[in-house]
Amino acid sequence: MEDVRSLTGTHIDILREIGNIGAGNAATALSLLLNKKIEMSVPRVQIATFAEMMELIGGPEQVVACVYLRIEGDAPGNMFFVLPPEQAERFVRRMIGDDSFSFQDGADELGCSALQELGNILAGSYLSALADFTQLALHPSVPALAIDMLGAVLSFGLLELSRAGDYAILIDTAIYDERRPNESIDGHFFLLPDPESFSTIFRALGVSGR
Repeated sequence: MEDVRSLTGTHIDILREIGNIGAGNAATALSLLLNKKIEMSVPRVQIATFAEMMELIGGPEQVVACVYLRIEGDAPGNMFFVLPPEQAERFVRRMIGDDSFSFQDGADELGCSALQELGNILAGSYLSALADFTQLALHPSVPALAIDMLGAVLSFGLLELSRAGDYAILIDTAIYDERRPNESIDGHFFLLPDPESFSTIFRALGVSGR
């Protein structure tokens, strides 16, 4: 895809800055929600193919917890926040104050709502940062939650991705309590623009495309 091949280190740095700003906004929102100081970092931002996305998380049969949102506005697409089930359980336990919570016990409404709210906060924060940089109108839908194999939960965007060259924007995300910095909750945030949205986003970032 022309636009992706045209990206330079400078453009990746811009995407990383967008991720850092989004993470800072999300950390503030989570701190208010949990009534404790929450920090977030973005260890890595990259453009990845669909196959690379799969391998980064352990392959298509790896079971994950995934919050999915649809992006509407000037650059429509899909967003996924993916993390291992045990990491998702750790977050939910901290959020609802129940150390016994487990997704293995079935779909708990309170736990699922907590995880959806996490995805909603992250999506809103990252989209706001991206919109500020690109001056595009971007709006997230109501989040949906799935706990399934990675290949199944990402298949929502597979058809559109294949038409766009199988590229997506990956933002690694680490969430941690400042009092316990070694106990981070690590997830992956994927932005899967619709085919026409790639050019819209990259042009807004200063990358010419066809």
